[in-house]
Amino acid sequence: MSALIHKEYPVEMADYDHAGEASADIKRQLKQLGVPASVLRRVSVASYEVELNLVIHSEGGVLTLEVTPEAVRLISADRGPGIPDVDLAMREGWSTASETARSLGFGAGMGLPNMKRNADDFNITSKVGEGTTIDMGFRLA
Repeated sequence: MSALIHKEYPVEMADYDHAGEASADIKRQLKQLGVPASVLRRVSVASYEVELNLVIHSEGGVLTLEVTPEAVRLISADRGPGIPDVDLAMREGWSTASETARSLGFGAGMGLPNMKRNADDFNITSKVGEGTTIDMGFRLA
């Protein structure tokens, strides 16, 4: 089925001044569509976490929102550095955030676990030196 919404949000590396703007727009878009509050909350948490991961850990990338009558889908695709050990990165509290990110209150190591916990479908692929793609689905029915 065709998408009701397909929108891409470029996210720049270390752009803390604009961190959260894409996820705020995603929340606004979904509210306007009448997405149920329980789904809206989970998408909001996951979109903020994945957006911040783009800012903190990548060399920039794109966060894509797709909405169909059946589901909301978030896809984050970034440029490098990639995750050497995805299983380790999925552990609560594990983080490679810089001192700058930590001094701003980010980098607690809860981003990936929170994404997985909130999404109905979660897939992460990463290649060192190339980048990481995170694909999350949230069923509407």
